[in-house]
Amino acid sequence: MQDDQKKTTDFGFKEIPTDEKVQAVAQVFHSVAAKYDIMNDLMSGGIHRLWKRHTISQSGVRAGNCVLDIAGGTGDLTLKFSRLVGSEGQVILADINDSMLKVGRDKLANQGIVGNVKFVQANAEALPFPDNTFDCITIAFGLRNVTDKSKALASMYRVLKPGGRLLVLEFSKPKSEMLSQVYDQYSFRLLPAMGKLIANDSESYRYLAESIRMHPDQETLKSMMDDVGFERTSYQNLTGGIVALHKGFKF
Repeated sequence: MQDDQKKTTDFGFKEIPTDEKVQAVAQVFHSVAAKYDIMNDLMSGGIHRLWKRHTISQSGVRAGNCVLDIAGGTGDLTLKFSRLVGSEGQVILADINDSMLKVGRDKLANQGIVGNVKFVQANAEALPFPDNTFDCITIAFGLRNVTDKSKALASMYRVLKPGGRLLVLEFSKPKSEMLSQVYDQYSFRLLPAMGKLIANDSESYRYLAESIRMHPDQETLKSMMDDVGFERTSYQNLTGGIVALHKGFKF
């Protein structure tokens, strides 16, 4: 019977048992954690810093706010938010992967960011925080790795304060067919080769490229945010739709 069969989910272009995805994704990020920042700069030509800066500019975060940076990894957004919220505010960098958390903790400590930042190992589908806790929640380049994205979005909605906003920065679908073709060549040929050369790991970077293609497009993700209760949802295409920034509010 169907109910007796193990449910499956995507892992890149593969189908794997749903209860194995968290561990499979974890292994990818254990592998890439040490070289993650270097590879981000190489893969994007440094443009990821502009995408993140734009996300910060759309956050509305100010002194005294409480911010949750989900899948915060090596702490790029957390670092900026820490300076914005000041000594009266707090930023929580949450990531499901302890290797990424360790890299982020060391990186921020080396830059003197210690007083108003906490590090929490957490699954985005079941955030371990009380209802109505955060003024702003961000998830940058992490949602596509979540097994049940709708469940994660609902969890984010629950812990967001009324009046707060969610920002989802994620790879998306290029708007131009020509750009899409060039991007495919880059993703499936150059990216794994770079991963092999720099991080000695082509397979993890092949998965990351595949996971981008499996992620919902701009309108689908907007609808998913609507479905769990977010209001005034919108998105902006960045770099021709290679990346999109989705925004939603809780009222």
